[in-house]
Amino acid sequence: MSRSIGPALRSYWNWLSVLPLGKWIFSRAIGWMAPYSGSISARVQTLEPGFGVVQLSDHRKVRNHLKSVHAVALVNLAEIATGLTLMNSLPDNTRGILTGLDIRYLKKARGILTASCHCQIPTDNREQEVRLETEIVNTDNEVVATAQAQWLIGPEQTG
Repeated sequence: MSRSIGPALRSYWNWLSVLPLGKWIFSRAIGWMAPYSGSISARVQTLEPGFGVVQLSDHRKVRNHLKSVHAVALVNLAEIATGLTLMNSLPDNTRGILTGLDIRYLKKARGILTASCHCQIPTDNREQEVRLETEIVNTDNEVVATAQAQWLIGPEQTG
């Protein structure tokens, strides 16, 4: 298997997502590889080149004093959604790093929250900045937050 993140993510997702509990196992593995991101226990629902959906359940460890999902949990969800969507779309020998994230909170976030992200699939691994957007909606399909993430992609370091 390629060491590149894009092909590796696609391979693991295609293998696990069709199995019983496979999406849960994949989501837990992502959380294990990125422990801070894993702290919110988000679950990947869809992951294909150019599109991703990640959900966050409203549970005590992600709540604030207002009995809604904490702002930092929402920004973490936005980073996970944009990052997985982009990383899963990368060509061989390409890597990415988050360079900026802007989020707007529109209403209190409660219930199951869903972050969706579309991206253009990079065709090469030249260094470039990619800007992605995601909306986070609640179970009533109301937008609770919008985020824009800037990712710098480029060739993997060798050696």
